[in-house]
Amino acid sequence: ARAEQEDAPAAADLGYSLATTRARLAHRAVVAAEDADGVRAGLRALAEGQESPYVFPGTADSGRLAFLFTGQGSQRAAMGRGLYDTQPVFAAALDEAIGHLDLQLDRPLHEILFAAEDSADSALLDETVYAQATLFAVEVALFRLLESWGVRPDYVAGHSIGELAAAHVAGVLSLDDAATLVAARGRLMQELPRGGAMVAVAASEETVAPLVGALADRVAIAAVNGSASVVVSGEAEAVTEVAARLEADGHRTKRLRVSHAFHSPLMEPMLAEFRRIAEILDYSAPRIPLVSTLTGRAATAAELCSPEYWVRHVREAVRFADGVRALAELGATTFLEIGPDPVLSGLGRDCLEGLGLPGGSPVFVSALRRGHEDPRQLSAALATAHARGARVDWEAYYAGSGARRVELPTYAFQRERFWLAAPISRGDAAGLGQVAADH
Repeated sequence: ARAEQEDAPAAADLGYSLATTRARLAHRAVVAAEDADGVRAGLRALAEGQESPYVFPGTADSGRLAFLFTGQGSQRAAMGRGLYDTQPVFAAALDEAIGHLDLQLDRPLHEILFAAEDSADSALLDETVYAQATLFAVEVALFRLLESWGVRPDYVAGHSIGELAAAHVAGVLSLDDAATLVAARGRLMQELPRGGAMVAVAASEETVAPLVGALADRVAIAAVNGSASVVVSGEAEAVTEVAARLEADGHRTKRLRVSHAFHSPLMEPMLAEFRRIAEILDYSAPRIPLVSTLTGRAATAAELCSPEYWVRHVREAVRFADGVRALAELGATTFLEIGPDPVLSGLGRDCLEGLGLPGGSPVFVSALRRGHEDPRQLSAALATAHARGARVDWEAYYAGSGARRVELPTYAFQRERFWLAAPISRGDAAGLGQVAADH
């Protein structure tokens, strides 16, 4: 009712006051809107028990929080631009990451990342060397912004190049060393002869593996993204042969638009040079637990600190389905995708569908989304995470916004008495359990 009044506080003042002066109870709902009309619509829907695009309900005992870092193929022009223009922490983190990457690239990444859509510079985002570098920079900046708001995941994981971003924010690699490895990875892949093919197949790993095994020197399983979602990669003729046999057995296939056959035998010519670079870097034990999509389980410090792990990471399959299931078994039920589009969110839902999980039903949400304003999308993701128990430093979130604390009505208690009315005792003290003193 207060928000409906003529002298109602500004939307930012209302949000700041509610977030910083109210107890953080287990049953929660966040109203996320850009203006007063949206706030009022959200509050009305919440009061009436109705669903609304402005309302994000949840309970704080909904399990643990995992960050999923997106891989190559999700990149797009101007990804993160809305945050770069409005969030100084994001802008500073992106500039810092790009500064390290630019030292090893032929073109400044800012010119490519924020180029006009459909321009020649923008088209360079599809080149592996720039795609991997820009994804790494944007994902690190997204993490640093969420971190500045007090949001810390219980676990991190990433798909292919996304795992390098996850390893950096987990503390395995410094920004300088991570940028060196990312730039080398993309550059060496880019320098390989173009060609090869990748095909997505609606079939299980068990179905695909025998066909691939017969052509193991030419083709490989590049990714296991679900119980019936596999990617085959390698020489074009061999990949086509495998896909044709699967199609004949009734499995759907789709050829992917790629410049190279990643995670296949065609990557082997780059491995020696990549190993040489990986061996000169410094590694540390992760400060945030990382679930590996190379092994499909929680990674050990010894694995992540081994240069050979990152060499295998280039050549071997991405075991994303196993990684997501491992996260769920560890108690993760809220999955926040750190990347430009909800690519992993859809895959993750399919991986966990129908499984009896210890933490309850999983929820996937993406930090950014194509066609949605960056600040609005990130606010929705933050709202979902907080409603499900993630800690948020709301003072930090509202810092610099000009929001003021205002007086708001307290809880509307019904003020009904439920005390039992006991009869008044008129007996002596013995009736109260006392005994006479013998003196």
